[in-house]
Amino acid sequence: MNTISILFVLDKAKTNTKGFAPLRCRITYLGERKPFATGLFISPKHWDSKQQKTKPPNEEHNYINNQLSLIKNKINQAFLLLQLQDENFDVDDIYRQYRGETLVKDYSLLEYYKLYLERLKKLIGIDIKQPTYDKFEYIKDDLEEFIRFKFKKSDIKLKDLDFDFISEFEYYSKTELRHSQITINKAIQRIKKVVKKAVSQKYIQSNPFEEHKPKKVYPKLVFLTQKELDKLENHIFQSETLNRVKDCYLFCCYTGLAYKEMFELKREDLITKPDGISWIYKEREKTDRSFSVPLILPRALEVMEKYSSESEYLLPRISNQYFNRLLKEIASILEISKNLTHHTARKTFASTVLLNNNIPMEIISKLLGHSKVTTTQEYYAELMPKKLSEQLQKLKTKLKK
Repeated sequence: MNTISILFVLDKAKTNTKGFAPLRCRITYLGERKPFATGLFISPKHWDSKQQKTKPPNEEHNYINNQLSLIKNKINQAFLLLQLQDENFDVDDIYRQYRGETLVKDYSLLEYYKLYLERLKKLIGIDIKQPTYDKFEYIKDDLEEFIRFKFKKSDIKLKDLDFDFISEFEYYSKTELRHSQITINKAIQRIKKVVKKAVSQKYIQSNPFEEHKPKKVYPKLVFLTQKELDKLENHIFQSETLNRVKDCYLFCCYTGLAYKEMFELKREDLITKPDGISWIYKEREKTDRSFSVPLILPRALEVMEKYSSESEYLLPRISNQYFNRLLKEIASILEISKNLTHHTARKTFASTVLLNNNIPMEIISKLLGHSKVTTTQEYYAELMPKKLSEQLQKLKTKLKK
């Protein structure tokens, strides 16, 4: 059974001009010490360190000895109370209990992470969607693996987290789990969110990951060029299913809708403004941000009119997996050597349809439903030098005249 040691120590090095030295108390538990001032001063010649009392007996010394006895009794009571609570505690907890301070539970990382998940789960369908919860869940599994691998234990205390922990987790995710940098960045972002919550609840004094900056990743853009887009538009496939997939894909090339938004598009999502132009008003599944897109480009209107009378939905409903599989077949038939997925339609909308036609980045960002224009700029940065070069060439020609 673990025991506690309470020792009073005279700090002779700090003897004042009157010849009195401060008396300090030192609690020792599980090999850790916690010294603190008692507020009492004693002449070194009157202190008996073995007996832990002042001598000889007199009114002043009796008062000091009574105070030391009270301090010792209060510490023992604090220790006993913590033992009865059947929770792990350390010497600092004993001192805080002695002082009458509210003790903050000493959570472990995974222990706290699971509590975070419990709270998050109750928000599904209210503030978050199931996929968001699932992402936090699988990151917990990766953390468990990492802690066993790195520390050879089942968990690690929140207070023991340091900057090195997140750097080593990043390295482990890259070398052992073989995750991509984008996946690693998302995982670290969510771990930081959990730790930040622990800091706000005072379960940890400061965020050890505050200064950590994940490696920037600029994913390669895959989109159809104008030539490839024209080729797709003008081709009639023998398979009616392929023609349906083509139409839906083209609709998204001219509206920027993601798969879920396209799949669930209904007439009630359309609003016609006084100028006669119809707009799509929806909420982005990924960010929960509302966005609007004008149905002004002829090809998008043609596709919508072609299918809008078939059901309550404006476009054919094809599963994402099947849709992407047929897109690969379309790419093969048209000899387009790109990995086409539904998401490349959104990229085509932003780059070929908008950016290449000199639509400002701020407008592109709004049409895509991005929360910040910097997000749009980061994605399409590789196209900017080309656009800049084109604009400078136009300026050069203009100045020559």
